[in-house]
Amino acid sequence: MLQTTIHTSVRCTGIGLHSGKQVELVLRPAPEDTGILFSLRSDSGTTFLTPNPSLVVETGLATVLGDGHATVATVEHLMAAVRGMGIDNIQIEVMGREVPIMDGSAAPFVYLLKQAGVRRQAKPRQVMAIRKNVNFEQDGKYVKARPYDGFRVDYTIEFAHPTIGTQRLVREITPENFAADVAKARTFGFLKEVDYLHANGLALGGSLDNAVVLDEYGVINAEGLRFKDEFVRHKMLDFVGDLAVYGLPIQGHFEIFASGHALNNAFLRHLDANRDMYLEHKVLPVPVEAEQPETQEILEPVGALA
Repeated sequence: MLQTTIHTSVRCTGIGLHSGKQVELVLRPAPEDTGILFSLRSDSGTTFLTPNPSLVVETGLATVLGDGHATVATVEHLMAAVRGMGIDNIQIEVMGREVPIMDGSAAPFVYLLKQAGVRRQAKPRQVMAIRKNVNFEQDGKYVKARPYDGFRVDYTIEFAHPTIGTQRLVREITPENFAADVAKARTFGFLKEVDYLHANGLALGGSLDNAVVLDEYGVINAEGLRFKDEFVRHKMLDFVGDLAVYGLPIQGHFEIFASGHALNNAFLRHLDANRDMYLEHKVLPVPVEAEQPETQEILEPVGALA
């Protein structure tokens, strides 16, 4: 299997979840072995940041990356789209210190990536494969992983709310499954928490346009839910995005219960600290029909935005 990047650059603007201000995002093609590279632009210059688990500096309202000089917030939905759509190499240029929240899902980013087109490159794809069972648990919540030739997620959530309750979803994460079953699920929160955040100057860009909000009885968004189990689908989306922070794609079967950004990152740090025990670096074989990457595209661009 060959590495991939996007065919052409695309851009979008949107509201930042934290600041409530307009921010700009540009996605650009990148050479083989680049991975996911953030280019953070500000008045003082440009900082380049390659994600890894130790660069996650906040996990409260969203996953925030930082290197001591610059930070970029709310990266998980975009990174989920990049990983979920099977893209290995991409440069993400951010102006505004956070990725726009868009509609609270990964669907707008999947749309952008399809606009850009995805093309194969010249080098084989590299992955980190789970080589030994991992059980990582904190306060009754857990992430378990075992060897598996692919990327499969079995996610369960449990909320004491009549609209949510216990929900479970099992999916093989492929570009087709991710786009159809996972990407459209929006982030969610509870009205009492939203009121508190806004009163304290937090999540200023959060609204019913970019989140599913529940009061004590049910969903208050006029349009309702996109899926009956949209809540667990979004948690799966977050997990895919948080796992993408590792750099190389991780192969394995993952069983998750009640995890969130903090536990996802703690699990990744545990994997990284014990990578000789739990992880194996693999270079995936290249099928004969994929040996001419320059002439083959996985997704044709359908009209670039930039």
